[in-house]
Amino acid sequence: MLSPHRLSCDTGVPVRSADPLRTIPHEKCDLRSLPLPLALTARLSPVVVLAAMGWALTSGPFAATTTADHKSTPDAAASSGTSAPSTAPVAKAYATSPAPCGSVAAATIKSLVPGAKTAGKEIPSTDTKVRRTCSWNALKGYDYRWLDVSYEITDSDKAAQKSYTETTTEKSGGGAVPGLGDQAYSIVNLTTEDKQQTREGTVVVRAGNALVTITYNGSDFENKKAPSTDVINKGAIKAAKEAVTALEGGKAS
Repeated sequence: MLSPHRLSCDTGVPVRSADPLRTIPHEKCDLRSLPLPLALTARLSPVVVLAAMGWALTSGPFAATTTADHKSTPDAAASSGTSAPSTAPVAKAYATSPAPCGSVAAATIKSLVPGAKTAGKEIPSTDTKVRRTCSWNALKGYDYRWLDVSYEITDSDKAAQKSYTETTTEKSGGGAVPGLGDQAYSIVNLTTEDKQQTREGTVVVRAGNALVTITYNGSDFENKKAPSTDVINKGAIKAAKEAVTALEGGKAS
């Protein structure tokens, strides 16, 4: 078995090497075989290319500026008119939800949900600063009524707007309620199950970064009919107006 060979840069003739793994890179051999001026030209070529690409040379003939040298200084950034993005938190009109069970007047509860306890019952929530709901329901004679008042506090007006749009798009077929919050929407639907009618009205209001949702429905178990659309719609809007007033009473200053 022959010993490893290497090429002599001077002669190009294979010669034995004491280190089997050691070879002379062809580039070095090429440079050594060139006349001195050509060798210098070959070594300087990368520097010339860099200079052509816009890199400035420093004190030495082979030195180029580093990336750090090109970082903008505060003065340069100021002169260019650019500034860092603002990290200040967006101001919110509403930081927390009001107590939902106190958002509608007792007289209104007695009118909309006859026989219900005016104190209502708050539904458990994982975060009461973000979402709170109160319910009232009662069966008086054969008439059944249910009322929900729900608050949702979002991080911004934009987030509330997005949620409002998604909800009203999903509940298509209703109409706008003028003069209520920043935006308000009302819809009434009739459902029938086992020949029993139930009519339900929903009012969604956006006020700044807050959403107020009212759900009001009713049934008559004697004649299996539901209250009229007008009764349910007006009742839901009345509750919505009082709930929004309660929200605005706790508006951040």
